[in-house]
Amino acid sequence: MPDLTLDSSADDPKLLAQIVAYYHQTLKESPDALAYLRKRGITNPAVIDHFRVGYSDRTLGLKLPIKARTAGAVIRERLHRLGLYRESGHEHFHGSVIFPVAAADGTGRIVDIYGRKTRTDLRAGTPLDTHLNNDKLGVWNVEAFAGAAEVVLCSSLFDALTFWNHGCRNATTMFGTNALTDDLLAAFKEFNVRRVLTTDEKVVEKLLVAGLEVFLVRLPLDTDVNAYARQTKDPADALGSLLRGAEWAGKGKPTSAPVVACTAAPEAQNESLSELLGDDPDEEDESEPGEGTDHETNPPVLVIEEQAPIRTASPVPPAPQADEATVSENQVVLTFGTRKYRVRGLEKNATPDVLKANVLATNGVGMFIDTFDLYSAKHRTGFQAQAAAEMNVEEATVKADIGRVLLKLEELQDARLRRNEPTTPVPSQMTAADQNDALALLRDPHLLDRIVNDFAVVGDRTNKLVGYLAAVSRKLDQPLAVLIQSTSAAGKTTLMEAVLNFCPPEDVVKYSAMTGQSLYYIGDGGLRHKILAIVEEEGAAKASYALKLLQSEGELRIASTGKEGNTGRLTTQEYHVAGPTMLFLTTTGITTDEELLNRCLVLTVQEDREQTRAIHDLQRKRQTLDGLLAANSHQSTLTLHRNAQRLLKPLLVVNPFAERLTFPTTRTRTRRDHQKYLTLIRTITLLHQHQRPVRTVEHNGKAVEFIEATVEDIAAANALASVVLGRCLDDLPPQTRNLLGLLDAFVTEQCRVQSVERADFRFSRRQVREATAWGDTQLKLHLKRLVELEFVGVHRDRQTNRHAYELLFACNDAGHVLPELLNVAELRRAEVGCEPSRSGSEPNQAVVGRGLVGPMSGLCRAEEIDATTVSIGNTGQTNRIESES
Repeated sequence: MPDLTLDSSADDPKLLAQIVAYYHQTLKESPDALAYLRKRGITNPAVIDHFRVGYSDRTLGLKLPIKARTAGAVIRERLHRLGLYRESGHEHFHGSVIFPVAAADGTGRIVDIYGRKTRTDLRAGTPLDTHLNNDKLGVWNVEAFAGAAEVVLCSSLFDALTFWNHGCRNATTMFGTNALTDDLLAAFKEFNVRRVLTTDEKVVEKLLVAGLEVFLVRLPLDTDVNAYARQTKDPADALGSLLRGAEWAGKGKPTSAPVVACTAAPEAQNESLSELLGDDPDEEDESEPGEGTDHETNPPVLVIEEQAPIRTASPVPPAPQADEATVSENQVVLTFGTRKYRVRGLEKNATPDVLKANVLATNGVGMFIDTFDLYSAKHRTGFQAQAAAEMNVEEATVKADIGRVLLKLEELQDARLRRNEPTTPVPSQMTAADQNDALALLRDPHLLDRIVNDFAVVGDRTNKLVGYLAAVSRKLDQPLAVLIQSTSAAGKTTLMEAVLNFCPPEDVVKYSAMTGQSLYYIGDGGLRHKILAIVEEEGAAKASYALKLLQSEGELRIASTGKEGNTGRLTTQEYHVAGPTMLFLTTTGITTDEELLNRCLVLTVQEDREQTRAIHDLQRKRQTLDGLLAANSHQSTLTLHRNAQRLLKPLLVVNPFAERLTFPTTRTRTRRDHQKYLTLIRTITLLHQHQRPVRTVEHNGKAVEFIEATVEDIAAANALASVVLGRCLDDLPPQTRNLLGLLDAFVTEQCRVQSVERADFRFSRRQVREATAWGDTQLKLHLKRLVELEFVGVHRDRQTNRHAYELLFACNDAGHVLPELLNVAELRRAEVGCEPSRSGSEPNQAVVGRGLVGPMSGLCRAEEIDATTVSIGNTGQTNRIESES
């Protein structure tokens, strides 16, 4: 709230000026009032200070002495007499943007105030426009009449203000239609105004009678100047066209010579109409034959040329251009004569409504430096006064300089903010050759092999395929989600980056972390059929609930409170984020949110010595010449895959074998895992869409295109699901399961060497650490999990007080078999005419097979399923997908 200092001994004009100054400061601290001006198209910051625009927010009474005291009663009585207070004790202009109106004689004395309500939710009958008194005294912007041969006369103040805002400085208003006042006519005569361009046809005759040359500005039907300017892309040019197209309405005969000669220098914007029309401004108006020239004795005579042609008014000059400046990386220098202004720190401003900078003013005589916000009139005034004193120049000179500096800095800052605006990646245009290469890739019968071979990472064959297919699933209505879970430095982020590099940049949204509410404000189309990748799941822990909903529901909706722009009242606002979205996360934790885990395909990175050795070999190879060349050529491979994915259409996928598929039903979570399995099949089919015929069916009068899944698609999905979804059948995290497999191998080998039974073999954590080369912290964490799940038992030696472990698990679970999946061989036999209940390749005949009961039972058959052989593609190409430990 600004300070208010009232001089109780001041006369009425000075008291009125003090109140206007208070309202002026109030406006600068009122975001709602400033927003109203911007809404009306008033964007030039110089308008507020030049016209001392203010705002009445009903705080004036709080600054006055209390009414019970004599001083308070006296000052309120004076304000009531001036019209600022009503009989009810309320401010006359409360809730209004106010504009002081000066006397017609150009002295600057305030004789009236115009107010305009900023809100629209007023009681019925409340006037939007108010004046200090009903006489509408004074002339707004009368100072612009000095040296102006012509004036633009508008019906409303905001119309005139719109002209001024866009460069036409010699504009004024009548405050109403057909409301030409005596003060306006007196000001025209006082300042020797010869021509008037008006938007009000009703006052044309009065202006002609007053001896003025009149041009009528035609506006589109049912609109005003302010609305017309806000509807156009270039308001200055549009308003200039209006004035240049003004119709000449006539030229009256002046009744007397000008009272006072103009001594002010004309502004550059107010170019004379006579110079552009070819008239001599100093030439006396000629009287028609038979009429006297004694203007003092003869009454006003209206002189209108008969059948006068339509003339065009002078062009309106453009808005003032910012000065030239020397712009470097960290400073801007502007020079005006001997005065130089150096500006630094402009790049720190992040919003367009702040223009804070460090300004150094110098002229060889003195210097002054300060850091302030150039949009603050109070700060500018202080800088101008001190800089003028230090440089020994007039304060008005520095004020003009700072105005020019402000315009230039505003231009530079707007340009910088536009450059820094986030841009949505635009799909690159494919050439015909690029499109042919991409189609050739999609039509390759060994497509899945091509995808694996094109990865620039070693090992993790299944992870590569699953990651790539999950990324492609973003084009479906129910995409997959992937969570890569491993220890630190294992390569999970490298795998995620490798998958994302194959995807078009415009389809990837990647963050390092997300706050709890950030997802809800991304925008309605910001994530639709895109990949949302988060580098570390811990960075999105607060957004876990939103991520789960986005994956399950395919959209997000949130209701939040917000303020209405016009009224400021709190209302409920709804935000919507449209999906579906493919989620891609990584994590190092083993205690990840279970609800998020069962929505994702959980991948684990190989952490054995062989994988580490292969990674080291690749890292060393990349430092050779061949490695550098290979990295360069890999960019073209990435471009090929991105173009191929751009060519994939979101076609419907029909699975003709869907009713015959099977899936485990032992656990409730398989309800979601089954949907992942079906989506995996759809994704493989979608990826091969350029190798499948596109079929069409008519439904509800519309043609629906679709492609069908094949046996090969189901075989490939079964192989991947056995590895990825097979891990979901127990509560073991991937790395804990890996440790269990290593323990089983270690115990089996030690029992063989020591010739002891498994139940009698005990081992320590140190022995496991030496055998597996795992770190102590990692080993403690996963071994504790195995103990809790009773895969490993703990024994305590009472003599040494040490713990020994016993492996209670009797089978290596590294095979990750997903039981109960449909045997693809049955589907193949059905396609060639065999009965599904029989085995063998001969029609209606079964071959001799294995007996129902074997001679000996074994502990496990994991050794028989260490790899799965499937047929992929239309050509029966065999692809071996290795199981991961």
